[in-house]
Amino acid sequence: MAALQPTCLGYPVWNTLCGQRLRSLGGEDLVRTHNRELSADSPRPDTERHAPFPSRREFMESVLLAGASAVLSSSPLIAQSAPAAGGAKAGRIDVHYHLTPPALIQAFGAQRFANAANSANWTIDKTLMDMERTGVAAVVCSIAPQGDPFADPSKAVQLTRECNEYFARVMMDHPGRFGLFASAPLPNVDAALREIDYAFGTLKADGIALFTSYGDKWLGDPAFDPIFEELNRRKAVLFTHPNTANCCRNLLPNIGDGTIEWGTDTTRAITNLLFSGTAARYPNVRMTFSHGGGTMPYLVERFEALAKSPKFAAQFPAGFAAAAGKFYYDTAWTTNPEAMSALSKLVPISQILFGTDFPYLTAADQLKGLKECGAFSGADLDKIDSQNALPLLPRFRV
Repeated sequence: MAALQPTCLGYPVWNTLCGQRLRSLGGEDLVRTHNRELSADSPRPDTERHAPFPSRREFMESVLLAGASAVLSSSPLIAQSAPAAGGAKAGRIDVHYHLTPPALIQAFGAQRFANAANSANWTIDKTLMDMERTGVAAVVCSIAPQGDPFADPSKAVQLTRECNEYFARVMMDHPGRFGLFASAPLPNVDAALREIDYAFGTLKADGIALFTSYGDKWLGDPAFDPIFEELNRRKAVLFTHPNTANCCRNLLPNIGDGTIEWGTDTTRAITNLLFSGTAARYPNVRMTFSHGGGTMPYLVERFEALAKSPKFAAQFPAGFAAAAGKFYYDTAWTTNPEAMSALSKLVPISQILFGTDFPYLTAADQLKGLKECGAFSGADLDKIDSQNALPLLPRFRV
């Protein structure tokens, strides 16, 4: 097979300022050597087998340290922010935080992400100032499903790689302030396994971000077992975000899918993971669910009855709530008294994580709701702010 063009953050290495910097540091032979190594490790066609990326890993580390910030100098999210010194600081951790990488804007146009943090006036510096105002020490970046960005299989593999590398650059420029839940190009399982290896081995991701459904399959489907086997082997954190399945697009005119369907899709994924036995088979995967677990807390009576039925009783010796209580749930869009009262009665406080769903909501919105909902003590809020997240995200330990 002909060698693929090696890239740095999605750009040809030789033509980027990374390449120019490496030439100035070590001569053209260094860049050409890395180019030859990187050609073998670039994203492969879907038919090729999963393989590790040792050469690319070494190259990425050297390139990023050599000054890769110039590569994305045209992006306001990078260009207007100098690398920050220091590491993690004490404060709350936002596990549900979306930015829109330049690769998505270039691929689909800014209008497709009209509500996202991609305007010309938005910068990482403004993000950091907002974090300071609300006492947020760190955020973990992931891709939102708005615009269905990875639906086209001909683009998904490369777009996923470019988005993950963008977040890794932000993370490196601001150590201790940003983390990464790396995307994987499902339903392409082979490509997803390659990206998981690259995300953990090279980009040092904090976890993997998956949507709750892909097409007509939900997490827990046997088709995704290889992904869960790999995540289980790594004892990985899995952040999940709802999506719209093929069955359920635009069911109500003029009502966006996120208003009703996404909470339901999260519930379908939780249900499938538990009742298919996937969660029990892969107990080392530390799963987190967005938006307080969707509609699951309100349907718990039905799930408890199903778990006690002859078909499933052996799978749930301690009942449904005990099994669901092993997952983690973030607070985005659910800081109202009704939702937080239900969730806090169903799962231990230790399983609730602070999340905002930025830029659709802000930390100020969520903090006000959490304090006023009446479901938590001051000690509980301290745990939700950061203490519960630290075992999952050791990068942010002070």
